[in-house]
Amino acid sequence: MCGRFVITSPPAAIRLVFGYQEQPNFPPRYNVAPTQPIPVVLVDHGIRQFQLMRWGLMPSWVKDPRQFALLINARAETVLDKPAFRGAMRRRRCVVPADGYYEWQRRGARKQPYFIHPSDGAPLALAALAETWVGPHGEEVDTVAIITAAASAAMAVLHDRVPVTIAAGDLDRWLDCATVSAEEAAELLHAPPDGTLLWHPVSTEVNNVGNDHAGLIEPVADPAELPQEPSPQSAKKISTSRPARRRKRAAPDGQGSLF
Repeated sequence: MCGRFVITSPPAAIRLVFGYQEQPNFPPRYNVAPTQPIPVVLVDHGIRQFQLMRWGLMPSWVKDPRQFALLINARAETVLDKPAFRGAMRRRRCVVPADGYYEWQRRGARKQPYFIHPSDGAPLALAALAETWVGPHGEEVDTVAIITAAASAAMAVLHDRVPVTIAAGDLDRWLDCATVSAEEAAELLHAPPDGTLLWHPVSTEVNNVGNDHAGLIEPVADPAELPQEPSPQSAKKISTSRPARRRKRAAPDGQGSLF
């Protein structure tokens, strides 16, 4: 899945890559979370446009948003069939610019966060679907969900799902909802090829959505690869396995030694 992402490239660089006309100015974000406004690129009347949308899709047919769980992700395998997504798949395909995203690997009772980013350093185009929800009093909310696919074997070590990325050469095809059918566009929805993305462990500080600074994407030592100190139980087992004559030797302070 994709539950947090990063966008740090300068606005001018994002505009150059995605080719929209607007000139938005937005700060770097290191911990973008659901329900927040996020940058979205789509085609309207044949022209690429930049918009801010709330991350968490709400289908147009929802009557009471308080009774509906926001859809931050859409599964590539079901976007053509699910009522929440099939209309958007036909008419409102878009992409979310990003410089990377986070994923958490479960290790027993804890989870280790990883920052995943493109190996070539270029911004990613995360495949997405948009919907505009209209409230009972005419209020409108533009919402979006990021599409995920089954991870490749290499990336499945972190999580079994990954965001779908649209290659630069396929961007026109994905965004063209006027002449490219939903079925044709669905052929683009697959996991990034192995080698496209790199990743490294980062601080659990990213778990708190209130934290948003450059240090969040800095690599840290992976706890799973650190040498482990012997536990008190294992130390006791080692010391009691010594011959009796060794156990009688004591340091001057009365503490036994393992060495």
